Amino acid sequence: MEELRILSPLGMLGYGFPLDSFKEGLRRDPHAIVADAGSTDAGPHKLGAGVGIVSRAATKKDLYEMLRGGHDHHIPVLVGSAGGSGARKHVEWTLDIVQEIIRENHWKMRVGVIYADIDKQYLAEKLHKGKVTPLGPVPTLTEDDIFQSARIVAQMGHEPFVQLLDEGVDVIIGGRSYDPAMTAAVCVKYGFDKGLAYHMGKILECGAQCAIPGSPKDCMMGYLHKDNFVLTPMNSIRKCTTYSVAAHTLYEKTNPMILPGPGGVLDLSGCKFEQFDERSVRISGSKFIPDEIYRLKLEGSRQVGYRTFFIAGIRDPHAIECIDEIVAYTVGETQKYFSEIPTSDYTIDIKIYGKNGVMGSLEPQKEITSHELCIVYDVVAKDQAIADQICAFSRSTMLHYHYTGRYATAGNLAFPFSPSDVKFGPVYKFSVYHLLAVDNTEELDKLLPREILEIG
Repeated sequence: MEELRILSPLGMLGYGFPLDSFKEGLRRDPHAIVADAGSTDAGPHKLGAGVGIVSRAATKKDLYEMLRGGHDHHIPVLVGSAGGSGARKHVEWTLDIVQEIIRENHWKMRVGVIYADIDKQYLAEKLHKGKVTPLGPVPTLTEDDIFQSARIVAQMGHEPFVQLLDEGVDVIIGGRSYDPAMTAAVCVKYGFDKGLAYHMGKILECGAQCAIPGSPKDCMMGYLHKDNFVLTPMNSIRKCTTYSVAAHTLYEKTNPMILPGPGGVLDLSGCKFEQFDERSVRISGSKFIPDEIYRLKLEGSRQVGYRTFFIAGIRDPHAIECIDEIVAYTVGETQKYFSEIPTSDYTIDIKIYGKNGVMGSLEPQKEITSHELCIVYDVVAKDQAIADQICAFSRSTMLHYHYTGRYATAGNLAFPFSPSDVKFGPVYKFSVYHLLAVDNTEELDKLLPREILEIG
């Protein structure tokens, strides 16, 4: 095979894509349709709570077009990080949608499924053997972190996808996956260079985000050759430039030259970007360097409490001048009033938009220049009742505090919602964000079990 073509409909399953762009991609005879469905961008809640990032209806709408395209053109459809976080619950949620679509359309399809959930006892044993290490500036993992996590998943590479492709499946629903893994799997299956395959997958997983104008809600085609690949957006309003594609390499990476992943790193230090035609860019020089020890990234989430918050606006210039005083008084009075509740049982986090709301202490602009402020007053406590009462007391205290220059006797805060206090419910944090060393191929296969379903 001289050229392998991969169609990426969008940057996140459920985001939606123009049908005309997708049809244009199908007209170019792709060898596979590939979509990423997950991310940690949404934080730890989706993994911990076992819920999706996007709606079921949106996911079904996108999957219908993708499955129809795969069915009619006799090409595989690959989805990674199913349901957003890629745990078993998310995979089964996605699989249910896939089954529903297939049966509603009276198709017959072989569906491969890959699970990414990590057994807690197994992980505890690996921890004691020194096989688990922190990923970045995170605490050392403990058994308590492991067993109190709601779910723990491993971010898989291309290997299990290749195995299912070799078994002739029509659809693959993968658990938590390295973003480029699905594209890389198709490319590796057909004998193409792993470095080019992973780099092309890294860009395609975002749909048309690397184009101008960029969007994750549109289609991109990748053309892989022996020593290069070419990217072309399927929507005529978009084009790829050397600048837009090279800049996308910075996306979600601390080092744009070295991109770690399962089993190795993608080395882009010798990468070359060339304008191929008016709307396409050619990339070469990408290299995959295997690690001596195969490692998988682990993600785990545990519940840490319950949240209640309120949102309020401040318009009085005197209140704006005294905002630090108002906040300090509110927190102090709240802690004093609830002195019987240990401060370890709750946290108060206040974000003031118009004053360091986005960057916090890192904000270089120290002076308030806005004529209005938005306050997000966030309470997380060990149970919902404590969160509710602390939030309510804080809200009334801030509402009526007599700051310097205050003339009115009405409230200080403008509430956009009624009721003002929002009960969010369970709150999660990442409890596991570590690397797991895998001893051999057999262990990797056991960690990422697969099954094939005949549907229709």
